[in-house]
Amino acid sequence: QLQVVESGGGLVQPGGSRRLSCACSGFALDYYTIGWFRQAPGKERERVSCISTSNGDTYYDDSMKDRFTVSVAPANNTVYLEMTRLKPEDTAVYYCAVDLLPFCDDDSLREEKYEIWGQGTQVTVSA
Repeated sequence: QLQVVESGGGLVQPGGSRRLSCACSGFALDYYTIGWFRQAPGKERERVSCISTSNGDTYYDDSMKDRFTVSVAPANNTVYLEMTRLKPEDTAVYYCAVDLLPFCDDDSLREEKYEIWGQGTQVTVSA
């Protein structure tokens, strides 16, 4: 059974950093694409980033590409999202998800392309 579980959320001060983890089970990180999405209170879920575990391609939404970094650790079957210079508007529930195709780009980072989702982890940026 393919499954992903997010962790690493919590309270962060503005300007701080946080690393989120997406632990993957039931599959190896050598083909599928892992995406990160987030949903702020009262808003629709929005895309954050993706990484193809097939070829290492990454993509970031414009508002995050200078602050966030996605990476994969095949040895422990985990994908990470390193977030820096956090702002209050980054407050959201962060989700990782699996696209069963190996493509990561502007066109592929869309919710409807992702088939397996985690339960999310809350990140709150506040002083």
